Amino acid sequence: ILLLVIFPLGLLSALLVQESGVVFQRLQTGELSFSLYFQQIYAALPDWVTGLLGRFGLTDMALVQERIAVSLTQGSQFFATQALSIGQNTFDFLMSFFIMLYLLFFFLRDGSTLGRRMMDTLPLEGDIKRDLSGKFITVIRATVKGNIVVAMVQGALGGLIFWILDIHAPVLWGTLMAFLSLLPAIGAAIVWLPVAIYFLATGAVLNGLLLAAFGVLVIGLVDNVLRPLLVGKDTKLPDYVVLMSTIGGMALFGLNGFVIGPVIAAMFIAAWDLFSISRQLEPLVPLKPAEPTEASSKLPTVPPSK
Repeated sequence: ILLLVIFPLGLLSALLVQESGVVFQRLQTGELSFSLYFQQIYAALPDWVTGLLGRFGLTDMALVQERIAVSLTQGSQFFATQALSIGQNTFDFLMSFFIMLYLLFFFLRDGSTLGRRMMDTLPLEGDIKRDLSGKFITVIRATVKGNIVVAMVQGALGGLIFWILDIHAPVLWGTLMAFLSLLPAIGAAIVWLPVAIYFLATGAVLNGLLLAAFGVLVIGLVDNVLRPLLVGKDTKLPDYVVLMSTIGGMALFGLNGFVIGPVIAAMFIAAWDLFSISRQLEPLVPLKPAEPTEASSKLPTVPPSK
């Protein structure tokens, strides 16, 4: 765990802090100007595209710069607030992290015993408990592998192509692509597609085509190829369930909801499917005619009418 989890996460966190600080400094000094990038892209657009942008009021460069400045100001205030909050809660984070490692040791050592005791206390029949336990284990493993591994692979590939093309802060953008990979259809394209358009608009056609081809053929196909191999057809959650459970989990549990939300949704759907199947397999018991009681046998019989 120390070599495979803690050291890589520590190195990644250090690189993220370093690159985030550099990007924020470049934004403040004006070296990184999104309005300038927009002007360069706008100047290279064909007439029909500029006409379409004019309908939405995006041809006035002063207005666009004002909107971008307001967005950047709000974004910088948000990140500053979050950074202050993280700094104030550093002790709580460290305590929670070490408690997690402490409990992880006992869960790995006594996990099977605790699992059996939990199964014994469930007020369900033996067959249902075994099926439910097996379904939960399969779905949780598949969901965690499907979300985390796919996000890590897409983020790593995105950061790699950004590093090859000499784009600033590849670790930062790769991490952002990893988080955005949970969004169906678009996902990591929110990051690499504008960069590819900028390359094409500013004359770096080779870089733009390379980034677009890599994004579509490699990053975009990871979700369609790797996720079915890790998750399987029977345990794959619908895209809208993954999206809503991830957003809801992060809103309720914070960053941990990135994993907790889809796991809870997967467990709910697994229990739902299992109980639905068990209800369908229940044999229909035919209704038997009621046996005459002692009181009914003493009732006088009515002779049939002639």
